[in-house]
Amino acid sequence: MINRVLVANRGEIARRVLRACRDLGVGTVAVHSDPDAGAPHVREADVAGRLPGASPAETYLSVERLLAVAKRAGADAVHPGYGFLSENADFARAVVGAGLTWIGPPPEAIAAMGSKIEAKKLMAAADVPVLPELDPARVGGADLPLLVKASAGGGGRGMRVVRTPEDLPDAVAGARREAESAFGDPTVFCEPLLEDARHIEVQILADAHGTVWTLGERECSIQRRHQKIIEEAPSPAVGPELRARLCGAAASAARAIGYVGAGTVEFMLARDGRFYFLEVNTRLQVEHPVTECVYGVDLVRLQIEVAEGARLPQAPPEPRGHAIEVRLYAEDPAQDWRPASGTMHTFEVPGADVEFAVPAAHGVRLDSGVESGAEVGVHYDPMLAKVIAWAPSRAAAARRLAAALRGARIHGLTTNRDLLVRILEEPAFLDGATDTGYLDRVGLGALAAPLADEAAVRVCALAAALAQAAADRAGAAVLGGLPSGWRNVRSQPQRRTFQGPGGPVDVDYRLDRNGLASELCPGTSLLSASPERVVLDHDGLRETFIVTAAGGAVHVDSRLGPVTLVAVPRFADPSGRIAPGSLLAPMPGTVVRVETAPGADVAEGQTLVVLEAMKMEHRVAAPSAGTVAELNVTAGQQVESGAVLAVIEGTPE
Repeated sequence: MINRVLVANRGEIARRVLRACRDLGVGTVAVHSDPDAGAPHVREADVAGRLPGASPAETYLSVERLLAVAKRAGADAVHPGYGFLSENADFARAVVGAGLTWIGPPPEAIAAMGSKIEAKKLMAAADVPVLPELDPARVGGADLPLLVKASAGGGGRGMRVVRTPEDLPDAVAGARREAESAFGDPTVFCEPLLEDARHIEVQILADAHGTVWTLGERECSIQRRHQKIIEEAPSPAVGPELRARLCGAAASAARAIGYVGAGTVEFMLARDGRFYFLEVNTRLQVEHPVTECVYGVDLVRLQIEVAEGARLPQAPPEPRGHAIEVRLYAEDPAQDWRPASGTMHTFEVPGADVEFAVPAAHGVRLDSGVESGAEVGVHYDPMLAKVIAWAPSRAAAARRLAAALRGARIHGLTTNRDLLVRILEEPAFLDGATDTGYLDRVGLGALAAPLADEAAVRVCALAAALAQAAADRAGAAVLGGLPSGWRNVRSQPQRRTFQGPGGPVDVDYRLDRNGLASELCPGTSLLSASPERVVLDHDGLRETFIVTAAGGAVHVDSRLGPVTLVAVPRFADPSGRIAPGSLLAPMPGTVVRVETAPGADVAEGQTLVVLEAMKMEHRVAAPSAGTVAELNVTAGQQVESGAVLAVIEGTPE
């Protein structure tokens, strides 16, 4: 029996494993880097061990430090979660060699699947359909389009789409750099790109006594940068006959490598109904909650029990209903998926029924790695949480999930929440017409648009101004009970200016014996106002606006959509102006490459600097044509968000 588990991970997966251990009565040990010292998973464990440093290499990827914490804490088992060392055979061997129980598949199975190149050969020998492997050095025009892939690891890192021969060298070099940074292995290979295919995966669970479960399929086709953002079970494209073939191939893959524990066999499903092996993820998947909801199982608990030697029943449970999961990321889809970092002032999902568990009845589940006040850094993946809806039908799950996301209060960081809601309400998605080209086909112009339109921004700005006025009066020493700016006779209007999502918003209003009057929102009347809550009669409807001031911004939540505003001071400090033509760092990160030089002529949109942040490379391009007057960075340099990387002369002011 396992008595104490060290969770060799962080964030929401660490919290998920801790919850399963508590349910089993198993003791827990957390680990944390210095930036994660105050993270929820650290507080929730029985005991926590520090991994000195910040970068993954010196913390969550350090086998020596992880095992040292396990020894000090008296752990007798290790759960790796996903990411980091979860698919590292050497780590699994080190855990076993230290006399601890490894809660995962045998190291030999991990090693067999650790190289995608070798894995494809093994699967072909087991009669599992595979795509041909292409040598990057021998690719010709007839092989295009193709996909460059890292042989080790996953999560979309080290992957590039190539459509022209000229793009191949840069794609291979970029994929190698990213693979080396994320997995410590720069090996890449190529395979044909299946256009408009679906990404389908099968959940497997096997015990040490020969029983292999296949728990249906998950649809994971909606992706950005080859990383999943929406997953569901079952797939709207898979019927009983195809499901049987997919599950049969997944079971054959598991038996071919002597698999034990939870894992996933991934396939690409072509439009003609043929499917091809992608990889075996020898670990728990991020999207495991949709399978848990549909099949009524606790996969982490089953992982632990299988590691203890338990036998699975001969047949898995029967599926019920439909589940959809979205990944909430700290990123801006409209700005090339730019990751965000900083303080998450508010993180609340009132529509969630349970956390880290299957709802007792159909409902919404939240698996979150952050909470209000959390600091989101640049060293790790920008995923904040997963929100999952389980309902009797796919349409019902999509509607319930969209409502939960709309009602969430998320302040402090830009997220992909609005994109997720728009996808869940988009007709093609609701029809099940999802494939790996979905985002490109529907278009980010529509999907990444804010939920709050221009009219909503105006009325939210008015609500913010009234809330701030109420806050001013609440702190006033004289006549604090009167509304701010109240007059017996008509006078000059009150004025405030906010920087909104689309630019400045000038708010003017009068508040007198005749009530509220504002040219910004004609016909709107005030019912009540406090520093945190404003109720307006707008377009004949009573609307409530929840107003939160945090981090120098004002956040307004309502049914019209979330709006973030920044108050513009009446008298700007001239010293705070940034020189025209300045190229600013969009996020904290490390300069990977500088692709220009002082005095060089550059074109609009030309890449000048490449930054690495949150495990991905991000290109910073010239906003317009001009000449490089200043170049302030070199390769390897750390920069903060807003740092001036370069100055381009000849750009319009």
